[in-house]
Amino acid sequence: QVQLVESGGGLVQAGGSLRLSCAASGRAFNVMGWFRQAPGKEREFVSAIRWSDGNTYYADSVKGRFTISRDNAKNTVYLQMNSLKPEDTAVYYCAADRAPYGTVSFLSRSYDYWGQGTQVTVSS
Repeated sequence: QVQLVESGGGLVQAGGSLRLSCAASGRAFNVMGWFRQAPGKEREFVSAIRWSDGNTYYADSVKGRFTISRDNAKNTVYLQMNSLKPEDTAVYYCAADRAPYGTVSFLSRSYDYWGQGTQVTVSS
């Protein structure tokens, strides 16, 4: 049974850092990523990593500040978030996909498996 377990959210001041973790159980995935959703807004793509080669992808809003990485042995992905801004405040969701060719998508509907979400709050 597929399960994604997220951790690492919390409250931090602007300019601070947080590190999110997502551990996946069950079969390996071709693509894993992070989305976020703020109140009253649609869920948006943050970052993704292709498992086969480790290629990474980022939304323009987080480039240079966030880093996604993987731990193959633990089947876990991480999102290191630095220089956090109040506009980064959202519920962050880990997502996984078994896309046959490892195609990375920026659309939430392309991902079939989701974590429960973890709250990230950045104060001014």
